Amino acid sequence: MILITGGAGFIGSHLTGKLLSQGERVIIVDNFDPYYSEKIKRKNIQNYLNHSSFTLVEGDIRQRKTLEDIFEEYPVTKVVHLAARAGVRGSIEDPFIYEDINLKGTLNLLETCKNYSIESFIFASSSSVYGNSKVPFSEDSPFLSPISPYGVTKLSGEILCQTYHHLYRIPILCIRIFTAYGPFQRPEMVVHKFTRLIYREMEVPVFGEGKYKRDYTYIDDLIEGIVLALKYHPRYDIINLGSSCPVDLSTLISLIEENIHKKARIRYLPPQPGDPFVTFADIRKAQKLLGYQPRVSIEEGIARFCRWYLDNLGWLDELT
Repeated sequence: MILITGGAGFIGSHLTGKLLSQGERVIIVDNFDPYYSEKIKRKNIQNYLNHSSFTLVEGDIRQRKTLEDIFEEYPVTKVVHLAARAGVRGSIEDPFIYEDINLKGTLNLLETCKNYSIESFIFASSSSVYGNSKVPFSEDSPFLSPISPYGVTKLSGEILCQTYHHLYRIPILCIRIFTAYGPFQRPEMVVHKFTRLIYREMEVPVFGEGKYKRDYTYIDDLIEGIVLALKYHPRYDIINLGSSCPVDLSTLISLIEENIHKKARIRYLPPQPGDPFVTFADIRKAQKLLGYQPRVSIEEGIARFCRWYLDNLGWLDELT
């Protein structure tokens, strides 16, 4: 049985659907944190609730007893730890909640796992650990310098994982995720947010003159990477999962305009503290060890997202 923390979120719910379709038994734990609408997360998993191989536990990873009860009751053999407070800018505004969820929650999970025979522990890290490092970002980079509290908590989570592997031999793979996007993406993330604002003919705030570049990873490619990671048998390792094709904000906006058939009303703003100028994944290690190969281009991915957005305007308007 595979445990997914944060399983009702964007990535977790997609991963749940993929694993269930492959005949896996899945248990998710999620506290439906109000960081964004709980109704969105409920909708993410509504099609799985009656699936015979799916179990939902509503609980908080900061509560050790919640995790201990799960491991006592269910035969968990693999863990995908996705639960976290995400977002660079939010972490600057309130770093303490990021420390509480991302570090305490991860520590609780590792402390629980050390007492059980876990075959694989996947920790969802982030490209934010690199900060403004030399590109492309490589896993063996000798110098990591995150520039936001969020990035610091993710790097600290990796170090906790390394320590627990050293002490208790838990097989752990840290995956550094690069800007996932696609259907059911969180509403505050840039692809979803810009699509919504452009469609509604509202002002689009663009920081840094639209020159910031991001390595956007379509959700199907990311999920395929995580599934491959679950089949890999690490001791302790770190792997990038991205597209390896950075795209600037101006190009992203143009692609959304083409698919929404509306023109963006752009307001240019100064660069934001905590935002790296570019993210760019070196994915050679993932290709070699996992057989990972992203297939969805940014052009195709944005087209798919915009089709989904337009097809779901009814409930999206209500919740966002």
